Amino acid sequence: MQVPLIRLQCGANSYEWGKKGHDSAVARYAAATPSSDFTIQDDKPYAELWMGTHPSNPSKDLTTGRTLLDLVQDNQALISQPVASRFGNQVPFLFKVLSVNKALSIQAHPNKKLAEQLHARDPKNYPDDNHKPEMAIAITPFEGLCGFRPLDEIAHFLETVAPLRQLVGEDNAKEFIDVVGQTKGDELEEAVARNKAVLKKAFAAVMSSSESDMAAAAELLVESAASAGADFAGGGVPATSGSTLAELVTRLYGQFGADYGLFVLFFLNFVTLKPGEALFLQADDIHAYVSGDIIECMASSDNVVRAGFTPKFKDVDTLVSMLTYKYAPIDEQKMQPGEYPYATLNRTAYSSGSSVTLYDPPIDEFSVVRTALRGSGSKATFDPIEGPSIVICTSGKGKISVGPTVQEVKEGYVFFLGATAECVLESEGETDDEFVTFKAFVEVDSHNHATS
Repeated sequence: MQVPLIRLQCGANSYEWGKKGHDSAVARYAAATPSSDFTIQDDKPYAELWMGTHPSNPSKDLTTGRTLLDLVQDNQALISQPVASRFGNQVPFLFKVLSVNKALSIQAHPNKKLAEQLHARDPKNYPDDNHKPEMAIAITPFEGLCGFRPLDEIAHFLETVAPLRQLVGEDNAKEFIDVVGQTKGDELEEAVARNKAVLKKAFAAVMSSSESDMAAAAELLVESAASAGADFAGGGVPATSGSTLAELVTRLYGQFGADYGLFVLFFLNFVTLKPGEALFLQADDIHAYVSGDIIECMASSDNVVRAGFTPKFKDVDTLVSMLTYKYAPIDEQKMQPGEYPYATLNRTAYSSGSSVTLYDPPIDEFSVVRTALRGSGSKATFDPIEGPSIVICTSGKGKISVGPTVQEVKEGYVFFLGATAECVLESEGETDDEFVTFKAFVEVDSHNHATS
């Protein structure tokens, strides 16, 4: 049987936080696929491009109009028997592009057990019974909040940011600073448990404070950010300067007004990513994206527990109770990509500095490969794998081949590759052009590469 190569038409979601018009990578990529009902409107925000079989916005075969979900349910060979046995008759990951102009909500995604409970209790707000670990890879410079900061940084802010200390409460703030001082450098289980307990208590105090108390504290916080500049928050911490924090508070206040998220940012790592850098977020990890365009891959789920920077449904009690309260420097949240061993570059690609980079998170549902081919004729040949793949081009142009089937590729083109496909990508650009694609894939046994 010939392994299929299917060009996909993918739906773009418009949310308030998206970039507007042609500034949005999501809009440009969606417009690259012919569609009678999609034209870019310059005043409309385009937030997410969905690639996969998730029933909320399944991708479609561009030629036939059938959904990818229908196709894989009718033909299990498209995803392979091992993948179908493990994850059901669907692509087990949801691949996305996000274009972020305005901060997304302070949020976390539930683990599998909690997802099942939330879905049973409140299917309207929790539409899936699946967990949602996710990975973000920057396409453009990106900013986000990710995971709890090292505790001595939070203690510094409790000592130097009076409105934050006011919301946390004097007793809670003093207890936090005392415990963190006593346990500094102590990584024994008992010390970590004490640290997590005081962190949860301080965070919960902010999140459970009254709207009026929060609004009053926010007013003072914004005044302090405007007047103190580089000296704001005691000059900040090595990872985040006072001037960066002051600008962030001012910008987020401009986007949301008085909001609990203005105080949560002192608890979380502020991270910047350059194109190609990545984060991995386990289920139950707290985060918020602030700005930039990213490739995102996650388990196939649309469950979000929100608690700030959003007009949507908030579930503060669930968020406070579900978090792991792990704390670490931001460098520990960043992924360390490696080489992908199952792709071969031709001589032209080697000599031009082309690369094939693997982002391999510690979960089973997905991995992602970034391929950057420079100069015309640069090729990367991917060994067959026992599972499906989805490929999107984010810049440049070239060709994609599966067996005798060859299709052109340009920015925004998306393809589905059936299981056991040997895939070849080839650049057709000029010497200085870079043909960049991202390929999300799954295989149940990472060492079980198919023989064609």
